[in-house]
Amino acid sequence: MSLYRWIIVGLWLLFIVYWAVAAGDAKRNASRPRWRWEIGVRLVVLLLVVALLQSRSLRQFLAQTQRAAGHSAILGWTGAALCLLGFGLAINARRHLGRNWGMPMSRKEQPELVTSGPYARIRHPIYTGLILAMLGSAMGVNVLWALLLVVIAPYFLYSARREEAVMLQQFPQQYAAYVARTGMLAPSLFRRR
Repeated sequence: MSLYRWIIVGLWLLFIVYWAVAAGDAKRNASRPRWRWEIGVRLVVLLLVVALLQSRSLRQFLAQTQRAAGHSAILGWTGAALCLLGFGLAINARRHLGRNWGMPMSRKEQPELVTSGPYARIRHPIYTGLILAMLGSAMGVNVLWALLLVVIAPYFLYSARREEAVMLQQFPQQYAAYVARTGMLAPSLFRRR
C-alpha cells in the first residue's frame, strides 16, 4: 500500500480516537433524546451502506472503475491533503464548540451560541470537514468512499436542518442573524458581513 493511503488510514484512526476522547467532556443533554427516532435514522443509514456493500454487481463495478481509472500519485496525495484539511476543519470546529458539542440534534443544558473560529463563516463545519475527508478518501484510497458519501451526505443535510431548527428555537434573533451572514456547509461568498 502506498504512503498516501497509509496516511489517510492513519488520519481516520486519529480522528476517531480524538472524537471518542473529546466526547467525554460534553455538557449533558437538556431533554431526554428521542432515542427511537435517532437510532432509527442512523440504523437506516447503516443498513443502506451494508446493503450497498453486499451488492456483488456494485463491488465488480467499483473494482473495474478503480482499475480503469488507474491511480496516480498526484490524485492520491491530493486525496491525503483533502483528508488532512477536512479532519483539521472538523477538529478545529469541535474544539471551538467545547462542551457545547453533542450528538446531532441534541439539546444541551445551558447552551451557548458558538460563532467563533470556523463557525464564523460556516454553520456546520464538522459536516463540511467530514465531507472533505470522505472525498479525499475516495481520491486517495478507493472510489467506494464516494459512494459512502452519497449515502451519508443526505443524513448530514437532514441533521444540519434539524439542528438549525433547534438553534432558532433557543436563540431566535441571534441565530437568524447568524444564518443571514454564514453558509450552511461552505462559506457564503455573497452575503453581507
